[in-house]
Amino acid sequence: MTSSGIIRTGIGGWTFDPWEGTFYPEKLPKKRQLEFASRELTAIEVNGTYYSSQKPETFAKWAAEVPENFVFSLKASRYCTNRKILGEAGPSIEKFLGQGIAELGPHLGPILWQFMGTKKFEPEDFEAFLALLPKELEGLPLRHVVEPRHESFCKPDFVRLLSKYNVAAVCADHADYPMFADVTADFVYARLQRGTDDTATCYPEAEIGRWADRLETYAKGGVPADLPLNAPDHRAPDSPRDVFAFFITGGKVNAPNGARLLQKRVAG
Repeated sequence: MTSSGIIRTGIGGWTFDPWEGTFYPEKLPKKRQLEFASRELTAIEVNGTYYSSQKPETFAKWAAEVPENFVFSLKASRYCTNRKILGEAGPSIEKFLGQGIAELGPHLGPILWQFMGTKKFEPEDFEAFLALLPKELEGLPLRHVVEPRHESFCKPDFVRLLSKYNVAAVCADHADYPMFADVTADFVYARLQRGTDDTATCYPEAEIGRWADRLETYAKGGVPADLPLNAPDHRAPDSPRDVFAFFITGGKVNAPNGARLLQKRVAG
């Protein structure tokens, strides 16, 4: 029995031209980039699944190229979340889940359901959406995380609703989007989006150290004291939980460096 959950850090995708010759070794074939990235990092968030479907063979190929404890987080199809009535997303959710993602097996990490910044919190409709998210797929347990981007979600009712369904909200470190540092599931999912291309480690090393402390607190069952909560009175179970943190968007050129340093800090 460990005293904390597993902390995984990573990046968005693995194909990005500026990483060639910097993150990736010179002349490394593109077909081997996933193999390399998955041995330098512990998780990757896949954005391509948001825009288009993949074949079962593709997911199986990804799974075969990565080490045992590596996981993929998949961003769910935009057709599931970019709609007026979320409670009517059932067919789109079934189509997304049925495209073959079970081929990832134990490499399947959280599924990210991202919403547009104009989408407001409508409690009844949002609960109808949460009720559509299955707890397993072909025998694989599923973990769901939502990323609302409208301030109307910043209220205790939203936190309590997510807790009811054991769904996490993205702890978004972003200049414009709200942060949900409240724990509402048996895992935590952070997206670190304030990096810059001028910083060799994406985030300043001191800030990476602060995030390492926060992630370790989450993993041990606590809640960081220096992050704002939308429901301060909400009490999550203080048991160990898995934690995922991705360097996304801002500072993408150096995102792999940030992820590697953060992983080193939490491992040390």
